Amino acid sequence: MRLYLVRHGEAKSAQEDPERSLTERGQKDIQRMADWAARVGLHVDHIWHSGKRRAQQTAEILADRLSPPEGTIAVPGLAPNDDVRPTAEAIHHETRSLMLVGHLPFLARLASALLIEDPDRPLVHFAAGGMVCLEREGTSWTVVWVMAPELIV
Repeated sequence: MRLYLVRHGEAKSAQEDPERSLTERGQKDIQRMADWAARVGLHVDHIWHSGKRRAQQTAEILADRLSPPEGTIAVPGLAPNDDVRPTAEAIHHETRSLMLVGHLPFLARLASALLIEDPDRPLVHFAAGGMVCLEREGTSWTVVWVMAPELIV
């Protein structure tokens, strides 16, 4: 089972936009990531996002290029400061490839919880619009790769 953790693209400030939509740069970065992911044949069955506008926009851009059969869905419990344990438990029951679009510190804590069972020990850096691929074999998780928009030419 592969899990793709994606940090939303660059967002506007709360003063500029209370919903914190993606900036123009954020949209371009996510479009570049989506194009790259499609080009390398990334397959995802469904995309979960936090429901916050910036995460929803990021998920929609990725879904447009990756066409997940089960689409995208807002899932409670993926907000920046939510407890990662319920999501980690839900992911352990997933058998198909899942992309999760969210925020910091949640994504970093979730990655650490899955990889070393300690959400308080940071292991992975998430750039804005960045993607981390984890793979589960049995009950163990490993990092397969990490990609950031600035690495795509």
